[in-house]
Amino acid sequence: MYDLILKGGTVIDPSTQRNGVMDIAIKDGKFASIGTDITDDTAKVIDVKGRIVTPGIIDVHVHVLEGVNATGVSPDVAGVYAGVTTLVDAGSAGCANIGAFPTLIMPHCHTEIIPLMHICQTGLTTMPDIIAEESINLDNTLRALEQYKDIVPGIKARMVSPALEVFGMEMPRLAKRAAKEGGVKLMVHIGDTEKLYPAEVIRELLPIMEEGDIVTHLFTANPGGVLDINGHLVPEAREARDRGVWFDTAHGRMNFSFDVGQRVMDQDLLPHCISTDLTVPGRVNTVHSMVEMMTRFLALGFTLEQVVTMCTSNPAKAIAQDHRLGSFVEGRQADVSVLDLRDGDWVVKDVVGGSLPAEKAFIPVLAIKRGEVFTPEWGPRTWGWEPDPA
Repeated sequence: MYDLILKGGTVIDPSTQRNGVMDIAIKDGKFASIGTDITDDTAKVIDVKGRIVTPGIIDVHVHVLEGVNATGVSPDVAGVYAGVTTLVDAGSAGCANIGAFPTLIMPHCHTEIIPLMHICQTGLTTMPDIIAEESINLDNTLRALEQYKDIVPGIKARMVSPALEVFGMEMPRLAKRAAKEGGVKLMVHIGDTEKLYPAEVIRELLPIMEEGDIVTHLFTANPGGVLDINGHLVPEAREARDRGVWFDTAHGRMNFSFDVGQRVMDQDLLPHCISTDLTVPGRVNTVHSMVEMMTRFLALGFTLEQVVTMCTSNPAKAIAQDHRLGSFVEGRQADVSVLDLRDGDWVVKDVVGGSLPAEKAFIPVLAIKRGEVFTPEWGPRTWGWEPDPA
């Protein structure tokens, strides 16, 4: 009757309020049954007792245009071989090269890729991205959105130098116009790593953003984040949250601070999503993996259920895919992440010299994508998946 049964794991699915020891049965790549004491002598059975079983983890900010962009990570290395079933590429390609995803990337990986289109015509193929007015072509962007409407759910813009020197606030406005006219949402990177524009620019950006849009790099310590020069949360950030804008943390190599994060949370703004902003150098040096991001949020004081929510149901909603991703519902595609939650003595680090002790760490055990089982590789560090020893 079933193809696969995951037996005896601790199922955590905030979207359906499941939290307890259960079995999950899969048939033809879809969830067939979720409950206790599921048996079928003909099915393959995997014992996951003592492990955390969640809906397939979604990393809502990665860069996986491998072979086109120099820093693009192999999708399956960031995805199913790291315990993650779905990746949202955050603007690696623009209208001139978005076709690389359906022709070169998506047919050759097991992980599901959902690409956002950069407002810059060439995306992140060269850096810096926007260097002149010709870097943006609204007509071509709208044509590409129409051509790839089945795979592209949004536009990406980066509030960085030199884009703002070239366009000023017209750059995010153009990106928002493209998103609205194309019938998609907008993701905006905040925090200028070149530190060339005033922190107050965030107060002009946030009113542009509407329900369903995404602010990424919530915990950035760079100018243009949600804290003003006195460390106070700008009022536009709460207003944006209240009207339905999503806030994503997107660690990356230069945009994540524990201190900023604590200040933001102390002022009553909590992130909706955890993500990596994974690149080739980031995987080696600072970001490492999605499971390590999850570990860092446990160290920040989030509960297990909160962390799972920020990696499953919330990102599925943020990319408008919650009708098929992010929860255990019979009949939906069978995406599952199986994790160990180990006890130990570790330290987790941000990108500005901050650190926190961590007594628990997530380790990927299995990823199941559309019913197919994948075993994680060794991990990004020489010793595997665990964080730095304390």
